[in-house]
Formats: sequence, structure tokens, C-alpha cells
Amino acid sequence: MSTISHYIKEIGRGSAGARSLSTEQAQDLMGLVLDGQATDLEIGAFAIAMRMKGETVDELTGFLAAVHERCVLVPSRLPVVVIPSYNGARRLPNLTPLLAMRLSQEGVRVLVHGPRQDPKRVSTADVLHDLGLPIAHSVQEVEQAWARREPAFLCIDALCPPLARLLDVRWTIGLRNSGHTVAKMIDPVRGAPALRLASYTHPEFGELMAAYARQSGATMMLLRGTEGEAVADPRRQPRIDSWIDGQPRPELGCPAQEGVLATMPLLPRTHDAATTALYIQAVMSGEKPAPDPLETQVALVMKSLAAMEGAGRVGTAA
Repeated sequence: MSTISHYIKEIGRGSAGARSLSTEQAQDLMGLVLDGQATDLEIGAFAIAMRMKGETVDELTGFLAAVHERCVLVPSRLPVVVIPSYNGARRLPNLTPLLAMRLSQEGVRVLVHGPRQDPKRVSTADVLHDLGLPIAHSVQEVEQAWARREPAFLCIDALCPPLARLLDVRWTIGLRNSGHTVAKMIDPVRGAPALRLASYTHPEFGELMAAYARQSGATMMLLRGTEGEAVADPRRQPRIDSWIDGQPRPELGCPAQEGVLATMPLLPRTHDAATTALYIQAVMSGEKPAPDPLETQVALVMKSLAAMEGAGRVGTAA
């Protein structure tokens, strides 16, 4: 068995003494981890060392390259909005399913990916289940959802099984790891361009993601997430930034809402999956209004897709 101990020596010297890896080194390290070439002890050391050090843009790029090499590819002849969902709801209703359904209602292909369950939060998969929407476990089931003009939710254990195993390390050591960061950056779409939605909680991570978008030439929409989900907070409009092919596009974003809220949106009183699903059904039927920030996000996604088409990034159906 190979070992990652030489990498741990570089990244595990503490916040002051740790050395960053090159893109190539990071790709090799993550590949060894994902392929089972590291012991459980080494994987724990890797997770904690990177948690203390923090990832650089080069390391994120390398980690993501290793994950993409092991991902199932999702073919499409039309553009796809890719929404990662790895945090779920702790206090507020999880409105990632509403965002996905509103975009599908506008005729957009939407691919949501994440875990099937989270024992401590209400997952997007939980809400979709209560909405009567099936969870996809294969590319064929993704295509079937799109044929029904529904958003597709692909479980991470089907999208990238080795990454799913790395994410599960959290339940052993009690901490998220670099796998969670990279999972939110996955773009498995092939044959058509994808607009990735990304979120951050801490401003420094938002700056890191912005640097990644510029350096990697990403087409991405970045916002301060709602409890870690890449959906606009229904109570207050967050700042949204967009890039197309790594170029910042201020006209495809918006500033954060300032000042005191004049009115509060009509939201369910509890955030459990069943109550959230009933609320989403009421919004989709027109019985209740959608939160303004979410509708703003939908409008900006549609503008971004149009801008991608103008830049020659959007294919047409055969």
C-alpha cells in the first residue's frame, strides 16, 4: 500500500509551519486518499491537518481534479445548473428544493447532488422525498427526471463513491474535511456548459472561491449561503457574484441588502421536511409568494444562462 505520510509532514506542521502543496501534489494526495491507498489513521491526520492549515487555490484545484477523475459523468446537450447540497437545514427551512423546482419551471436542467441523509439536519433529499420527487441513483435516472422537466437529485454515493466515503469520515472524527469543500465544487456535466452555484459562510472562504473562479476559468455563481446551502436567504438578500469562464460579471450579481428589514417573508414555523414540502408546494402552485431573494437568484441564474449563450457557451438540443 502507498502512503501519504510525506504529504502529512508538509501540511501537518501547524498553522504557522505548514507548507502548501502544488496542484499536482494535491491531486496525487487526494487520489491516494480516494483510492484507499491511505490508512484510516493517515486519513484522519490528513483531515485534521488540512482543517488547521486551510486550503489554497492550487490545493483546491488539485483535489477537485482528483475527484473529477473518479466521478460519474452526466451527459447533456443543454446547459445545466449544478447545485451542491451538503449542509441541509438546522433552523431555517431548506429551500434548495424550491430553488431547483423554480429553475426547472423556467425550463432549466437542474442537477442537485449531495448525501441522501444527514442525521443532524434536514437534507434536500428528505424534502424532495416528501415532495414526491424520486432520488436518482444513476445517470439514467437523472435523464428521466429531466425528461419529466423536474430537477434531478443525484446521491453523492452514486456520483462519486470514494468521495462519499471520505465525507463519512466526519462522523468518526467530528469534523468536516477537504472532501466537503471539494464536493461543493463538483461539475460532472459533459457535452454542455454548467453553471455551478457555490456558497460560503465565512468571508475568507468566499475570497478563496472567488480566486478559484478567476484562476480556473470557472462559470460560477457565488453567494453567502443559507446555513451552508447555495440558496438565497429568504429573509434578506445576500450578495451574489458571478463569473463566466473566469471573468467577473457584475451585471449578473447583486449587492447585499442593507438596513433593517421592513417586512418578514411568510415562512413555515418549523423546518422539518414535511412542513417545508407543504410550503414549497404552496409556493409552486401560486398559493403563497416565493421569497423575494430567491426570486432574485432565479432571475440572475436565467440572466447568466443567457449570457453564457451570448458567449458561445450554451449548446442546443439535437
